[in-house]
Amino acid sequence: MGVIKSALFISLDGVIEAPETWHFPYFNDEMGAVVGELMTESDATLLGRRTYEEFAAYWPSADPDDPTTTAMNGARKYVVSGSLAEAAWENSGLVQGDVRAEILRLKERHGQLGTTGSATLVRWLLEQGLVDELHLLVHPLVVGKGKKLFADGASVPLALRSATPFTTGVVHLVYGPAAE
Repeated sequence: MGVIKSALFISLDGVIEAPETWHFPYFNDEMGAVVGELMTESDATLLGRRTYEEFAAYWPSADPDDPTTTAMNGARKYVVSGSLAEAAWENSGLVQGDVRAEILRLKERHGQLGTTGSATLVRWLLEQGLVDELHLLVHPLVVGKGKKLFADGASVPLALRSATPFTTGVVHLVYGPAAE
């Protein structure tokens, strides 16, 4: 069976919303290598509806000479949504109905599924025990407001697999499911 690896930029106070407004001063080659590796080793990407809509509005018309544009447009994408009628962006499909069962089928079909952004989806995947590796790129700042990875009262036991500090103060934490 395949694996699901989820990666998120996160602040010290747990905020994951709008990283484009706070994360770039900390982006360097170390972080780029981690993000690039996670992207290139995935056979397909799981996206929530909001992230999909943002990406589908941007990437199809992005700079065609940028290798990231080619990678994003050409990658296989699955959108988890109960409200989208279609996923028209190149190589995209919908995951609807029994989402858990469909994601388990996708895990069997693909060696590795990744997630990009999609906080609501990642939270649900974690709560369902479907994430095999959670990569948190913890930034050394307090954002103060915004959507957090977990709502108050959430409980998802995890086990630390690795912790790698970067020269910018960002720490790359990798968690897996806690031993039962």
